[in-house]
Amino acid sequence: MEMPPPIEASTPEDLTREISDRLRSAIDGLMLQSFAPDMSKVMRDFPAAEAASLLRASQPFLRKCHQNGTLPEPQNTTGTRRSYSAKELWEFRQILDKQARTSGSYLPWRQDGEPLQVWQFMNFKGGSAKTTTTVHMSHFLALQGFRVLLIDLDPQHSATGMCGIIPEHEYGDLTIYNALTNLPDLHEPMEKVIQPTFLPGLSIAPAGVRLGNFQLESRGGGEFATRLQQAIGRVADQFDIVLIDSPPQLDILTITGMVAATSVIVPLAPSMLDLDSTAEFLDLASEFLATMAQHNQPIFFDKLKFLITRDEPKDGPSQKLVVFLRTLLADHVMANTCLKSTAIQDATFTKQSIYELNKRELNRDTYDRVRSNMDDVGQELRNMIEVAWGREAG
Repeated sequence: MEMPPPIEASTPEDLTREISDRLRSAIDGLMLQSFAPDMSKVMRDFPAAEAASLLRASQPFLRKCHQNGTLPEPQNTTGTRRSYSAKELWEFRQILDKQARTSGSYLPWRQDGEPLQVWQFMNFKGGSAKTTTTVHMSHFLALQGFRVLLIDLDPQHSATGMCGIIPEHEYGDLTIYNALTNLPDLHEPMEKVIQPTFLPGLSIAPAGVRLGNFQLESRGGGEFATRLQQAIGRVADQFDIVLIDSPPQLDILTITGMVAATSVIVPLAPSMLDLDSTAEFLDLASEFLATMAQHNQPIFFDKLKFLITRDEPKDGPSQKLVVFLRTLLADHVMANTCLKSTAIQDATFTKQSIYELNKRELNRDTYDRVRSNMDDVGQELRNMIEVAWGREAG
């Protein structure tokens, strides 16, 4: 790597600006290498076995559908070997569901009477893998055929970046802030804020640094806590599941997420510092919930679940804490945990989820272990969502 020229700024404002410019240029360069020449993300193709698994079908069934003309051949076909784009799988779901004996077999969308599921991921301890987990769950559910909306409420906009969107480069700088603010010259309806992603089925209400302004505006009074709930209500009929990535603190943004949420997941690493921080976070959250109840605006959650992240099964001290948490909180702790993995860390370095990586990019055993783990966590979340709809868990 060629050494850049020395930084020669003489004032604090010039110094911070030059460092910011260098970092932004370097980040853009990494994205250019990792995504595509136009800096846009493209989802990888899926081999036939994986495609069949995502459709919850068998490979012989999929081959038969191509042979009898039920499904067109995928574009990427060489001889008898087929691989499928995410867009093709999304289109195949529409075709297969119309011909299925039971509606919803391939498109598991919510039906009349099944309420929109709004799940908030929150904690104010940094390093809990909150954003990483939220994005992975959004990718998992979209690949399962659900219509998913990811709302990034963190001004650091890490979830937005992992979905391939740079707010300051795209869409006229519209973010979720525009749907929350009541400033006439900045407010926009939620429909204009939401953007499609590179993954069919997944849309995002992106974040940006301007979200911090919402903190200041909320000090002027008004029904700020219900703003997100109202914004989601405008687009509720377009989605099955909404996932909210909250900032790592209990502020007005986290609070407006709590008001909108039907369920909450608290990602939690098994360490004493994380336990102590989470206890303090929940204590503050409890005070807010009590205040809302006193003002005749009680908040109810279908589920309040703790998800153990950065789990190291071979680490004795952390496993003692895992057992401690399960004993203390019982069924409020999710059965599955997110394993600590350098594969996940490496993927997020280039703003990717494990679902975007090909097996050949990692050691096969490592990939299978991490992918299986994320699938298990995602399936548990899906089961809870379907139970909330009154369905049997899949």
